[in-house]
Amino acid sequence: MPSDKRQRQDEGRLLRLEAQRVATQKDSRRRQVRSLALLLGGLLVVAGAIAIFSADGADEALTTDTTGSDATDATDGTDSTAPGTAEVILPGAGASITGETPCPEVDGSSERTTGFESPPPMCIDPARAYTATLTTTEGDIVIELDVANAPLTVNNFVVLSRYHFYDNVPFHRIVPGFVNQAGDPVGPQPGTGGPGYAIPDELPADPATAYPAGTVAMANSGPESGGSQFFLVIGDPNGALTGAGSYSVFGKITAGQDVSEAINALGGPGDLPTAPVAITSVAITEA
Repeated sequence: MPSDKRQRQDEGRLLRLEAQRVATQKDSRRRQVRSLALLLGGLLVVAGAIAIFSADGADEALTTDTTGSDATDATDGTDSTAPGTAEVILPGAGASITGETPCPEVDGSSERTTGFESPPPMCIDPARAYTATLTTTEGDIVIELDVANAPLTVNNFVVLSRYHFYDNVPFHRIVPGFVNQAGDPVGPQPGTGGPGYAIPDELPADPATAYPAGTVAMANSGPESGGSQFFLVIGDPNGALTGAGSYSVFGKITAGQDVSEAINALGGPGDLPTAPVAITSVAITEA
């Protein structure tokens, strides 16, 4: 039979082995927790990037409306300024309409309205041609609206414009070489606001050819989530737009692409403007 001393040695060795096993298990769990935290952190970074610019918002590609919802984009709730950038100032809310949205006055005499309880009815004549002239702090941009391929989106843009929704609304997001994004007058953070409703998508049949320079399309936060935010295409160097094909195209710039490029030249850190730049008004003509 083993001596008491030998028995004590064996028991001590077993205790040490057990303590080592427990310590190893704890260390393994700590490593697993750290790995999981790093993985979740990486996923959150990727998700944040998608949400900010899918974009909306967008980037919100381009999500940004949180209209009743972009968006990919809505901003991440951080401060709207960064080193070397200008503060993005929203014009603030106008009047609100509850219940069904009536068509605005064609002559532009309707009160500035930024809150709606429901999408607008069909207020345009799909048989007519519509043009929007964006007067901006950098000059005028003329857009031929594509009623044939995006009647609901064009109608929405015309209605909001005639309600002066876009008056003094900033380009809150400028991605050099890619897009200029605007359309949020109310926030609370630039790029997170919309009219209070969403409209159906009218997606291009061929995304590979749908987004050349000068294209005007809706930002969103996912399918069927467009509201008021839109973007002007400067270029698509990485195929983010053609690869997604998930943005309703509703017009093209026919005059003032140089103005859009001048706005794009103001893009800075964090895709924020380096100087204040805004749409002062939108005039709609029909023929």
